[in-house]
Amino acid sequence: MKINKVLVANRGEIAIRIFRACTEIGLRTVGIYTYEDRYSLHRYKADEAYQIGDDSEPLKPYLDIDKIIEIAKENNIDAIHPGYGFLSENSKFAQACEDNGIIFIGPKVSVLKSLGDKVTAKQVAIQNNVPIIQSNKKELTNVDIALKEAKEIGYPVMLKAASGGGGRGMRVIRTEDELRKAFPESKREAGNAFGDDTVFIEKFVENPKHIEVQIIADNHGNMVHLFERDCSVQRRYQKVIEVAPSYNLKEETKNKLYEYALAICGAVDYNNAGTVEFLVDDDGSIYFIEVNPRVQVEHTVTEVVTGVDVVKSQIFIAGGYKLSDEQIKIESQEKLSTQGYAVQCRITTEDPQNDFKPDYGTITTYRSASGFGIRLDAGSVYQGVSISPFFDSMLVKVTANSRTLDGACRKMRRALAEFRVRGVKTNMAFLDNILKDDTFRRGEVTVNYIKNTPKLFEIKEPRNRATKMVNFLGNVIVNGNEDVKFTDPNKKLVLPKVPKFEHKDAYPKGTKDLLTEKGPEEFAKWLKSEQKIHFTDTTFRDAHQSLLATRMRTFDMMKVAEGFAKNHPEVFSMEVWGGATFDVCMRFLKENPWERLKLLRKAIPNILFQMLLRGSNGVGYTAYPDNLIEKFVAEAWENGVDIFRIFDSQNWMQSLAPSIEHVRKNTKGIAEASMCYTGDILQPKDNKYNLEYYIQLAKDLENAGAHILAIKDMAGLLKPYAASELISALKSETSLPIHLHTHDTSSIQSATYIKAIEAGVDVVDVALAGMSGLTSQPNFNSLVEAMRNQERENKMDIHKLNEYSNYWSSVREYYYPFESGLKAGTGDVYEHEIPGGQYSNLVPQAESLGLKDRFNEITEMYGKVNELFGNVIKVTPSSKVVGDMAQYLVSNNLTIEDFFEKGETLSFPESVKNFFKGDLGQPVGGFPKKVQDIILRGEKPYTDRPNSHLEPVDFEKEFAEFKEKFSEGMDREWDITDFLSYKLYPKVFTDLYDHYVKYGKVMNIPTKNFFYGMKPGEEIIVELDRGKTLLITLISTTKPDAAGMVTVFFKVNGQTRNIQVQDKSVKVEKVEHVKADKSDAKQVAAPLQGSLSEIMVKEGDKVTKNQPLFVIEAMKMGTTITSNDEGEVKKIYLKQGDMVFSDDLVVELK
Repeated sequence: MKINKVLVANRGEIAIRIFRACTEIGLRTVGIYTYEDRYSLHRYKADEAYQIGDDSEPLKPYLDIDKIIEIAKENNIDAIHPGYGFLSENSKFAQACEDNGIIFIGPKVSVLKSLGDKVTAKQVAIQNNVPIIQSNKKELTNVDIALKEAKEIGYPVMLKAASGGGGRGMRVIRTEDELRKAFPESKREAGNAFGDDTVFIEKFVENPKHIEVQIIADNHGNMVHLFERDCSVQRRYQKVIEVAPSYNLKEETKNKLYEYALAICGAVDYNNAGTVEFLVDDDGSIYFIEVNPRVQVEHTVTEVVTGVDVVKSQIFIAGGYKLSDEQIKIESQEKLSTQGYAVQCRITTEDPQNDFKPDYGTITTYRSASGFGIRLDAGSVYQGVSISPFFDSMLVKVTANSRTLDGACRKMRRALAEFRVRGVKTNMAFLDNILKDDTFRRGEVTVNYIKNTPKLFEIKEPRNRATKMVNFLGNVIVNGNEDVKFTDPNKKLVLPKVPKFEHKDAYPKGTKDLLTEKGPEEFAKWLKSEQKIHFTDTTFRDAHQSLLATRMRTFDMMKVAEGFAKNHPEVFSMEVWGGATFDVCMRFLKENPWERLKLLRKAIPNILFQMLLRGSNGVGYTAYPDNLIEKFVAEAWENGVDIFRIFDSQNWMQSLAPSIEHVRKNTKGIAEASMCYTGDILQPKDNKYNLEYYIQLAKDLENAGAHILAIKDMAGLLKPYAASELISALKSETSLPIHLHTHDTSSIQSATYIKAIEAGVDVVDVALAGMSGLTSQPNFNSLVEAMRNQERENKMDIHKLNEYSNYWSSVREYYYPFESGLKAGTGDVYEHEIPGGQYSNLVPQAESLGLKDRFNEITEMYGKVNELFGNVIKVTPSSKVVGDMAQYLVSNNLTIEDFFEKGETLSFPESVKNFFKGDLGQPVGGFPKKVQDIILRGEKPYTDRPNSHLEPVDFEKEFAEFKEKFSEGMDREWDITDFLSYKLYPKVFTDLYDHYVKYGKVMNIPTKNFFYGMKPGEEIIVELDRGKTLLITLISTTKPDAAGMVTVFFKVNGQTRNIQVQDKSVKVEKVEHVKADKSDAKQVAAPLQGSLSEIMVKEGDKVTKNQPLFVIEAMKMGTTITSNDEGEVKKIYLKQGDMVFSDDLVVELK
């Protein structure tokens, strides 16, 4: 062997492939690399490696013949292998090697001159009676000659680089205008990729197969073919998937291909490895395209099915061996055969749904595949590697083989499923779509297959769940949870103890079963006839809304849901959904409220679920179309709601009646119509909310079809003796069972319940002790004890009830930033009448306005605003209107007197204007005329239902538009409930969607870590799916760098992973490129990341529409950007050579 030391004049995957072959033979290896490529793995795989070119040159040094020869001579190199691309087909490079006594591992110079140039290769084909495609006769030295030659051949034509392959410089041209634009672009691209900018034109064959034959020839006149490969699956004339041997191609056609390939190569005394490429039309016609006198990217499939190592054969041939020698072991053509099928996929950092736009960034996670029948040929791909825009987008070649094509496809799909590449987009899902497509598996693909098969682009996005989750945790660790306004470093959080229960035991029968059995009417009768008092537990909704600003997470509820249902089936109902819970779930907790409902329903199938429905407002704060509310009610029932507690903030029957009808018509659930209680029925005079008012309202609700009558005392104003009188009167005047709800802001509402129970109330709302009292509901545990041994006792396991209370006491500590700060009950509530649920939310609102130290002023002003507005019923959303006005007046240092004096010059909150316009319906006794006139300033209010002014929702059309709008980045199908969330809260839903796309589902992150992040060394377990968990450990964080970026190191399932997080507390002053306004046709942006290689205009130039403006080079391909419009160049924002990012503004026209 006359070769001892080999230099590979290439990079990445093919360099590593050649190094491996050399190592097996026992040869020493040398690599070259540019500064940009200094972290490339091929540098480390070589025995020696040397930088080539200046630090500022990322790509061109690989084309520097003189420098490569210089390095070879300095390091006693015997032979140079050029790989593929770059200088692999350059006869000048081969000549330089020969002139300097270095063996060129490839065809000899005469062969490269004959076949490496595509134009001369066609002459060889013609001379040997091999059919060709018509091409240009004159050399294309300028665009005018190209236009003339193209006209002679006839459009469409193919414009191609004379040297090299891989789709570089290749364009299909259908018009003269296209050729004018593409000609300089193609020459530039060819020059950059191969060091030779010669291009040629040939007739374009519309829909052929692309078949190539592998040739191996020694230096002693021996030549064989290694059969064929089908390379028809292409995009942009670059191969995507290759198959060997071809499937479904006639033997007669195959034999002709072998004959033609050997004839062309024999005519030029071919040596070493090469590939002869053909197009095969659907009628069996064969056209010679070119010879690639080098190793091909897809050589692996041939190696797998023939057992011949093409690269080692190249080296041995260059070393003087014959094909028949034991080193190569190819005795004759007859001894060669294929076994089974092999498929190669190229995994690239490209986005198939965005015209295969290259993606860049840092690979944060890399896990490859392996196993029987899988071969990997990787380039520089590992966790932490940065993908450069200067090089090819291929990460790794995967080759799968099996006895059948179907088997090889199955192995490949399994391998792709094992891969994990995070941090950049890849084409893996696209590859999988091809592999499972029947057209591909039947061997019927042509070169237009990808272009003509749009379903291949219906890509199921990878979920990237672990990556997204650590990104969320990293952001909380570095920047904190934006919803947490303060933290206490000394706070000790105790792990909540979950009460025990028997998982295997069946669920005891409960009220849900009873409703299913009896139906709503009979169920209501049953309830009315019950002797014992019944309890609704509000712990899962109104209790935490009132105490913790609605921040309780599903994570903490689910820990005790099943156990509570099995231990306490006696509970009448559980309030779990609706009201403020709905939007806060999305807005702050980043949860899907419908998912919460479904999960709880599955865990608690035996107890009635209750929701709060704001009449015509649904779960929102404004009016919605009636059919939207109707659909919402129907879906809420389907997903788990049984009792619909329907209320209107003004007790307006025109708003209440439609919702009652929606429940009766669309569900088998219970319409619990509510009258909101305010004032004091025992007040003797000037009381519009007197006993007669409530009795009449109750009768109206009964007549409207209510199954149960609810008294909704949001502010806790119903005093014990008033409760006794009110319940007694309602019992005598209506036939409905009565359900009483209050808040314990005054701390005497347990007494109210005792008096109400004595008067015959059927159900009362309570909260477990750990979540009761103050602005929440009265204490469940205490009330059960208070009723012990009494006539209306409802027997319960008080010990277990206390265990659940203790659980919630511990859990509550995790939510300490959201506590209202109220330490004890207050009699002030009878003056300001602030609802309990609103009271706890007013504190953070005041804090956000800088009014925390003036909170008492706000509560005092709340009462004054209520009087100003005519003593309205204060329930969400009307209570919010009063609160908004109170905060507005206090923050602007205004009094009620100022309102009347300066009202016409003030800008009131939108909620206040909408209220007086009639958006929330009509208050009892109407609006105060003078106040309404000041606020509306001449705008005419309406007195009918606000919903009647709204167009019905077109569900079919709008749901389809919704799915289209929010299609990107989702890992599940959209459901109609998602659409309902969007229609009720468009901005909140959109923000949730953006958060989900960025961070995934965060619902299962432990509460401590969701709000406060992690400490170094802390390990948490997060459930992704049933039987699928992540073990996440925080290792460390770095200090912010100059750009304000912090590196956070985790271990995920034992594997180290690091992410970059912007520290928002660090002020970074750096020049950012201006982003273009996509709606402005005069602003021309970079469509992708890359190098601004050429600017073709200057400021002041007149340009026409579609005139080339500048060129972006990325991954060895040039993209010419043209003008969207005619005009004059106003400004050029960047300079030639700048790195640009997608959407960077480059040229602005005027």
